[in-house]
Amino acid sequence: MDSVGRGTNSDSNTDTMSADEASPAVETGRRAFLKGTSLAALTAMMGVAIPFGRFMPEGYSPVGLAHAQEPDRGVMAEKDGVTIRNERPINAESPAHLLDDAVTPANRLFVRNNGAVPFHALDMDASGWTLSVDGEVDTDLELSLDDLRNDFEVVTRQLVLECGGNGRAFFVPGASGNQWTTGAVGCPEWTGVRLRDVLNRAGVRSSAVYTGHFGNDPHLSGDPERIPISRGVPIAKALEEDALIAFAMNGNDIPAVHGFPLRLMVPGYPGSASQKWLTRIWVRDQVHDGPKMGGYSYRLPAYPVAPGTEVPEEDMVIMDTMPVKSLITNPQTGAQVGRSFDIRGHAWADGEVAKVETSIDFGQTWQEATLDAPVNAFAWQHFRATIEVPQAGYYEVWAKATDTQGRRQPITTPGWNPRGYGNNMVHRIAVLAG
Repeated sequence: MDSVGRGTNSDSNTDTMSADEASPAVETGRRAFLKGTSLAALTAMMGVAIPFGRFMPEGYSPVGLAHAQEPDRGVMAEKDGVTIRNERPINAESPAHLLDDAVTPANRLFVRNNGAVPFHALDMDASGWTLSVDGEVDTDLELSLDDLRNDFEVVTRQLVLECGGNGRAFFVPGASGNQWTTGAVGCPEWTGVRLRDVLNRAGVRSSAVYTGHFGNDPHLSGDPERIPISRGVPIAKALEEDALIAFAMNGNDIPAVHGFPLRLMVPGYPGSASQKWLTRIWVRDQVHDGPKMGGYSYRLPAYPVAPGTEVPEEDMVIMDTMPVKSLITNPQTGAQVGRSFDIRGHAWADGEVAKVETSIDFGQTWQEATLDAPVNAFAWQHFRATIEVPQAGYYEVWAKATDTQGRRQPITTPGWNPRGYGNNMVHRIAVLAG
């Protein structure tokens, strides 16, 4: 996040603490703050009043000082402003304020890879590409890209794609894996054919239980016999209307790093279920057991556990639906705003979001924002609100979404799990108002 600037407070009518003239050195390490810092010290570090500071939870880390920016390590040529989380395989996310577009552009969409990008994709060469469908079906299929375009109804849907580990960086104690903050998500337009239409053409047998997905991305070891990832979904999910076999994103060929020339889009599930560089769909009579389906990969404890608990593998269950979530995309953390200012962002769920609420007093009170309906099922919904603050100072704006089933975002990280999946805590930004 950007550094928060310094200011002064001239209003003494609110129960706040003013900044000292001489501020101590600012330690921006997130976990250092979680060890416990007094409100007086935090106010001094901010160099500005915290009007609702009395409501701040003990040991809380203000968003304005939550973490330092990583040094510029360079990004993929087609990407703009993304933060690299891993270089081999390449994984990158966009800061929240760069996800402000109603439809996520390709240069802002996060990247989550498990293997290398195939050479054919780098060359954008789809000649000879085929997709096979086999297993628990009446007729095995071998389909070219032209077959998909010409033999099935082509549809376009705006669908949220989100990594199951989005928000992992905020779990305490920390969890292993890419330390995603909030930007491993996006909502482009995808064009392709319905997965269920292709499966129905093959004839799904009553014995079908699960799908298994395969791409041709090389394993990082270089061993052609090894597969970096092969996940699947329950057959009922695969037969839903909105699951797509996509060959275009935002009206163009899918970019190389996002799965050219063909990928799955299984909305509502972790992005790992949406196989890139898709070559085969294996319909199975059992739960798929490909790489990254077992162990701790994309799995959650079958019961609540205390933070830091070592959970036996046999007590881990497959993560399926993603939780309700929201993201404030404007203004960005560190912005200087007036006493009245507008915010906007997106919210999404496995279903539909019913409302988004905002708070400026660390969750003591909430105000409902204006929320748009989704353009189609599984698209994110845009929200906006006008915020008014009682005096100049440091404020955190929190956003909390609730879906139509009554599920809402928690104030803090939800149930801890060994790999840090499913974090849907409220989104927070920090501003200097007045």
